[in-house]
Amino acid sequence: MRGLIVDWGGVLTSGVFDAFDAFCAAEGLPPGRIADAFRTEPAARELLVEFECGRISPAEFEAGLAAHHGVDPENLLDRLFVGGADSVDVSMHDAVEALHDAGVRTAVLSNAWGTDRYDRSRWDAIFDAVVLSCEHGVRKPDPAIYPIALDALGLPAAECVFVDDLGGNLKPARALGMTTIRHTDAASTIEQLERIFGIAIVGDRTVKEGQR
Repeated sequence: MRGLIVDWGGVLTSGVFDAFDAFCAAEGLPPGRIADAFRTEPAARELLVEFECGRISPAEFEAGLAAHHGVDPENLLDRLFVGGADSVDVSMHDAVEALHDAGVRTAVLSNAWGTDRYDRSRWDAIFDAVVLSCEHGVRKPDPAIYPIALDALGLPAAECVFVDDLGGNLKPARALGMTTIRHTDAASTIEQLERIFGIAIVGDRTVKEGQR
């Protein structure tokens, strides 16, 4: 394996759905209301798809989502993320950086809620490529977005690993020939990455298998 493609929200950050639940609690909505609407209600899902594909502005998304749920649109995106969905997972960042330093080509592939909601402070050090849905007009799990990331890395699917916290986003990657990891927690994902790449991630350095 020569390439690693990772999701952002819920992989390199704390859980998005936990933040949604915190928002529901703060706004007096039933538990799971935001996530359930995105999954099952056409109007809410269309808002999400249009926003992540960059076809509507953050303000339009806030207005539409607020109307759908009967909440105040002011600073809605900030309120949705106040539960920590944009808090970076340092262990996962360290792991990606260690693999990158060991010669693995790395990319982030994210369904973006605008381009300014990312902590990019370490991106230059850990990523060779950045693919955001809003900049390409297509989002996961549309099969068209995965080749964009592969082309950006200059690698075939068979030589890449894709990590995402949503199983539905893994299926198209797997169909293309990528090895996939369903992220549940940093320790489990890092263990799988070590095994696949044959590299033990030790603090801020890496050790090739057989050299430990």
